[in-house]
Amino acid sequence: MGHGGGGALSAELVQHLFVPAYGSVTLAALADSAAVSLGGARLAFSTDSYVVRPLFFPGGCIGDLAVNGTVNDLAMSGARPAYLSCAFILEEGIELSVVGRVAQAVGAAASAAGVAVVTGDTKVVDAGHGDGVFVNTSGIGLIPEGVDIRPQRAVPGDVVIVSGPIGMHGIAIMSVREGLEFGVDVASDTAPLSGLVEAMLAVTRDLHVLRDPTRGGLATALHEIATASGTGVVLTERSVPVPEAVANACGFLGLDPLYIANEGRLVAFVPREHADAVLAAMRAHPQGAEAAVIGECVAEHPGMVVARTGLGGTRVVDLPLGEQLPRIC
Repeated sequence: MGHGGGGALSAELVQHLFVPAYGSVTLAALADSAAVSLGGARLAFSTDSYVVRPLFFPGGCIGDLAVNGTVNDLAMSGARPAYLSCAFILEEGIELSVVGRVAQAVGAAASAAGVAVVTGDTKVVDAGHGDGVFVNTSGIGLIPEGVDIRPQRAVPGDVVIVSGPIGMHGIAIMSVREGLEFGVDVASDTAPLSGLVEAMLAVTRDLHVLRDPTRGGLATALHEIATASGTGVVLTERSVPVPEAVANACGFLGLDPLYIANEGRLVAFVPREHADAVLAAMRAHPQGAEAAVIGECVAEHPGMVVARTGLGGTRVVDLPLGEQLPRIC
């Protein structure tokens, strides 16, 4: 299960098995989506599979998660998402009413994100060989001229910005799956981020890196960027927006909010001269109203993420082996 958790085991599987087997230079960049040229246009292309359990959770379900996740992967390349495919793998015995609810959620989420589902596939597996409904979505979008957003572009001096409070998706899933109550309701943050990215690009097309911190959370996303760019990241822990309910749940369960999955947040590495204007544009958008500066990119300790603690010390933020809670997306 650790190999599917988005941490060190996932990275080893991808880098040492899949990348050498496929031999693709584009794939080797390991971005959220691939930037490819076709017929004179620059396209972003991405695919993702969703195996979340339970299928329905506070704030969403596997259907809108599948749409938003792929839309967001495209947006992290600066692309305007346009078309999606959607494939369902159904377990024998699943009620058609459940499949219908998921399909309706897919359609509603696609409409809200301004994309069209234009092709798909359906397979059924024997009872006991699935878990109700699995969904795969792939998507394509158009990358505007002059936009070059990828993890290798982070440079010392970049300001690190997160678009809002972290950890809500993972805690929402956990509360339902494990039957836990934390005193307040926690809903998933699942949402399309393409509109927020367009607002940021309207300020400057020179955004260096965008990443949506899903599996493995914010810490894993920052670690991946530091590794890809050969730079260091210094994180100010007190500046990271962690909702009280998430902090309380993590304290109760012994978890670190930095590693909790998100589905409607992004982290941006922005040149310092544009940081204030980009932050203002983010806060003017509904999906970035609580955006905050959380750190900076530095030349020291390349490939490492270091957090300044509230007590004035520092600690290394390691890449986790796997997800603290599997089957999160």
